[in-house]
Amino acid sequence: MACTTMLVGRKATNDGSTIIARNEDCENGSFNAKNMVAVEPEDQPRRYTGVNSHLTIELPDNPLRYVCVPNTDKSDGVWAEAGINAANVSMSATETISSNAKVLGADPLIAYQPAQGNPGDPDYKAETPGGIGEEDLVTIILPYIHTAKEGVERMGSLLETYGTYEMNGVAFGDDKDVWYIETIGGHHWIARRVPDDCYVIQPNRMGIDKMDLTDALGAQKDYMCSADLPQWMADNHLDVTMGTDESQVGDQFNGIPAVFNPRDAFSSRTWLDMVYNNPRAWYLYGRINPSSPEFHGPNAIYHEQSMDLPWCMVPEYKISAMDVKDMLSSTYDGTIYNCYGNLGTPESRHQYRNIGINRTCECSVLNIRPYAPKVAQGVQWVAFGSGPFNTAVAVFSNVKNIPHFLTSTLDVTTDSLYWMNRLIAALADPEYFANMSAISNYQQETMAAGYESLHATDAALEKLEAEKGIDPTDMDNEAAIAILEEANQELSDKVQALTNDLLGAVLFERSLHMANAFGSNDH
Repeated sequence: MACTTMLVGRKATNDGSTIIARNEDCENGSFNAKNMVAVEPEDQPRRYTGVNSHLTIELPDNPLRYVCVPNTDKSDGVWAEAGINAANVSMSATETISSNAKVLGADPLIAYQPAQGNPGDPDYKAETPGGIGEEDLVTIILPYIHTAKEGVERMGSLLETYGTYEMNGVAFGDDKDVWYIETIGGHHWIARRVPDDCYVIQPNRMGIDKMDLTDALGAQKDYMCSADLPQWMADNHLDVTMGTDESQVGDQFNGIPAVFNPRDAFSSRTWLDMVYNNPRAWYLYGRINPSSPEFHGPNAIYHEQSMDLPWCMVPEYKISAMDVKDMLSSTYDGTIYNCYGNLGTPESRHQYRNIGINRTCECSVLNIRPYAPKVAQGVQWVAFGSGPFNTAVAVFSNVKNIPHFLTSTLDVTTDSLYWMNRLIAALADPEYFANMSAISNYQQETMAAGYESLHATDAALEKLEAEKGIDPTDMDNEAAIAILEEANQELSDKVQALTNDLLGAVLFERSLHMANAFGSNDH
């Protein structure tokens, strides 16, 4: 399993924006080259067929423009992963999550079944398409939604119609709300709105720990779910709450308590959760809430392997896009579990799965800024390669063209941020401490340049409105888009120059420590 997700409500951020973010991590032994692209409405398919599922879906005729980060190699599908559309709605898909046998037996996943035999033979069986999955979701959802909640509604409808072949969590954001949806078996789903003053850490496990069926089947202010969820749960004996729990006293739906913990009912509780999933959430919650007695001190409620970690928490300080990038790059810094540290033992330093792992192919921090001119509210901070060694570039999303440096080929090249950051990570890793000063300076300088670009571009757009009467709410205004594209290009050029300098520095450091090094004073 792969990926780590972080979500932040607007009252928990430093600027009142919403943030949804995720490390897109490849499976063990694989590294996917990634592109950043802008997709125009005329380039969006009207009939979509999944490579893995062989499922064909007819898509609406009115797609929005959007940016995303698909695979460079399309032979296994698009895998668009994360992006923002021209309605300033963000989407990240997906966080691979776990389930249990009871759930998958009650609503099996919809896997592709290849054809058997030859056409015309008496025993021939035609292929059966699978459901939808990570390969498809951004492409078939993001261009058609105008709010985060609409994202949940569209995905829920697609799940109920076509099913899914895998368990996933998906995040949506707009200028007010962040919603998170989790698939339950083949066709069912639940969703919860992130409280405005909270943040969420979501590793590869079902995370939502509260469902209010009264709201989900009624006003849908903070919760949503499949319409038949309570009946399905009752029919398949999926309620595991104890009747003595005071929180369960009250309304019921088909015998299911109106308020229950869906993680207990639908998720896994295995040793893999304890070493692969839970430690990531434990570490980040403790880092963002450094004085919380729940995570610190001799009587801490939660520890590294706790199965009941909260889904959301109120942070002790307001969180920025910079903070999110830093959190998603971490390797249990300052603990005995840090693979680059000198605390603990060799065993403890590799006991738990890192957040900033070697096989991250991209991390997108999707930021919707309500105070900015509407044409510039969507910003995708995109980072390629392994988090501890890379940087994030602040890219305005309401554009038609992406700087060349943010694209990639399948061949290794120094003309691509993806490959440059991959090279830097591989060279710097063996001499981590010798290189970290240069890398930290690079990260700070490039991200500061990103913030500078945001401030300058907002001001330029406001000036354009004042002097030329340009409507800042017109997402198709060519003059405004040109300013955004120019800002993206200028920042990309600056990042490219700084990345080239860093590559030279880490190459020099690695060269000094080659095994065949020998000087006249070495003996």
